[in-house]
Amino acid sequence: MSGYEAEELTQAQESQLLAALVEMKSELTSQIAAGDEGAKPVDLDLPIGRISRMDAMQQQAMQKAGLEGLKHKLRLVSLALASGERGDYGFCRECDEPVGFPRLKARPETPFCISCQEAKEGGG
Repeated sequence: MSGYEAEELTQAQESQLLAALVEMKSELTSQIAAGDEGAKPVDLDLPIGRISRMDAMQQQAMQKAGLEGLKHKLRLVSLALASGERGDYGFCRECDEPVGFPRLKARPETPFCISCQEAKEGGG
């Protein structure tokens, strides 16, 4: 651990962050719905040139990748909201220590404290 000590959230901080998560969920849901259209398979029977078809397929692949990122973030947001309903929002899912308001203000959906996140990214 890095020695970083976070404090538990106040009720006002938790309310602010959970409200941000609700808004984030709504925005992500809208973005995913809009992105689903662009991620549909390219119709190979369309009378367009080979290069245009390749461009369309590349755009579709990029749209799908972006859509997967949005869906992953939506899962994290949904999990964070569920932890708010259980009363354990703001605590690291790895070590059960407080995540801290500054980190949650930046990424309210994050499930890990800085120490545990660094350990996961750095391999220990």
